[in-house]
Amino acid sequence: MSLTADLLIHARWIVTVETDGEVLADHALAIRDGKIVAIVPPEGVAAVSAKETVRLPRHVLMPGLVNLHCHAAMTLLRGYADDLALMDWLQNHIWPAEGKHVSDEFVYDGTLIGMAEMIRSGTTTVNDMYFYNSAVARAGLAAGMRTFVGCSILEFPTNYGLNADDYINKGLKERDEFVGESMVTFTLAPHAPYTVSDATFRKVVTLAEQLDLPIHCHIHETQDEINGSLSEHKVRPLARLAALGLLSPRLVAAHMVHLNDEEIALAAHHGVSVAHNPTSNMKLASGIAPVQKLLAAGVNVGIGTDGAASNNKLDMLADTRMSALLAKVGTQDPTAVPAATALRMATLNGARALGIEARTGSVAVGKDADVIALDLGALETAPTFDPISHLVYAAGREQVSHVWAAGRALLRERQLVTLNEGELLGKAEAWRLKIAG
Repeated sequence: MSLTADLLIHARWIVTVETDGEVLADHALAIRDGKIVAIVPPEGVAAVSAKETVRLPRHVLMPGLVNLHCHAAMTLLRGYADDLALMDWLQNHIWPAEGKHVSDEFVYDGTLIGMAEMIRSGTTTVNDMYFYNSAVARAGLAAGMRTFVGCSILEFPTNYGLNADDYINKGLKERDEFVGESMVTFTLAPHAPYTVSDATFRKVVTLAEQLDLPIHCHIHETQDEINGSLSEHKVRPLARLAALGLLSPRLVAAHMVHLNDEEIALAAHHGVSVAHNPTSNMKLASGIAPVQKLLAAGVNVGIGTDGAASNNKLDMLADTRMSALLAKVGTQDPTAVPAATALRMATLNGARALGIEARTGSVAVGKDADVIALDLGALETAPTFDPISHLVYAAGREQVSHVWAAGRALLRERQLVTLNEGELLGKAEAWRLKIAG
């Protein structure tokens, strides 16, 4: 049977992530109208007529990575304040710098730079959380990434908003600007239990239900957060949020580092998804999240980079590797979070957390063509006994050669297609001078 396609990608291996450990050798991927229309075995390639053919004889083709927790614009604060505890870092360094500099232009430029970095490391979907939501959405459209725009909500004023109601109203108004954009989804993002009131959390739950929006929130990131909640509310944060109705399948809970067994069971019962941020958690000394226990309890766990001010890279491959390694050292069990599990966390689990697993997160017929290619032909990845092992433990962002999102090329032979690297470097230097000055 003949088949027509816009693009036919031949690869040495295809890792589908549909089934853990599934590797297809010498197959090709047929893409039409931005969707995967066939996974073609070697004997069937001759029957495919494609407008464009890409041959990747040393490469593995896999789903695009899903960055489940990010503050992309904070690339402009990369390295600004290092080696500090979370609250010191936030209150004495990051929040004052944001108060001086954050604007629509700051967010747009910083998000573009962050998205360029993410594309070059194989990320096709980002779940972001910041201010000036229209700027984040515009950057996503310019870059071509699948972008979840988290409308930050706090009780106190910033450059962007005066109070919780102001943040919500502005976010929903900006959301209206992008109705019909298939690559942009808005979310409600109450910052954290220690910056959001009970009344605001209740309002967020009501709006999320009415408008069918995901919720994105930092939860149980540090022990100090839990101690503060016990002092102020007489309960731990997750119990407070459960009583307020926040826990549901629409919630992406970022960090979830300090959890007891009852809280893990509570998250599982309510269908909460967790965004695990191993590098940021280590750098801020927040602790080691109980990923193995969460997964064993049936909790959907994805992976995030957090922002470049606390990582300091937006490199999902690095955080996927770190997720596997940190789970092993944290439990003293080398079988904890094996490579295939880590890869699923970085792709399909992230898509599931955002409610888009039917569209992306794995290589499957009918899904959007969010796919990336990594060149495993270099000395650093030779020999290749198991491509999945190499993707998690050996390969890095320097191996990412091609990136497509919804069939659109974002990276080709390591060169950005939708964004101009020179222009972005110029923006980064201009902001460095302004912030340092």
